[in-house]
Amino acid sequence: MRESVQAVQAEVMMSFLVSEELSFRIPVELGYQSCDPYAVRLTFHLPGDAPVTWAFGRELLIDGVGRPCGEGDVRVSPADPDVLGEVLIRLQVGGDQALFRSSAAPLVAFLDRTDKLVPLGQEGALADFDAHLDEALDRILAEEQSAG
Repeated sequence: MRESVQAVQAEVMMSFLVSEELSFRIPVELGYQSCDPYAVRLTFHLPGDAPVTWAFGRELLIDGVGRPCGEGDVRVSPADPDVLGEVLIRLQVGGDQALFRSSAAPLVAFLDRTDKLVPLGQEGALADFDAHLDEALDRILAEEQSAG
């Protein structure tokens, strides 16, 4: 019998920092699912555009609330290293980047709920995880063989 997917969701208002002088508040959906226990998803609702979803490591978001972390496309850090009040999330694609500021409290509350669902460090213990991985690998291999 398969376990049902359990999820945690929240909506947070973040500031989209366009430049030093210009920023505006947007709703951001935070999502976490037990079937993908290492990742969190942030869906940004920018005015006039289709929603954009970024998935990255839950641990990166946890660590980034308290200290600068991340390399490459996603970086998370406290806005002020001496005060745990706000968090900056920098997303980069090629030469383009977007910077968002969020209050730390709703992020910490969301992360606490994900930890209650799947405790940090216990992600690999989920019963179906290895089976899903094996199924996915078998499917990929079968597709490659049929295409070749």
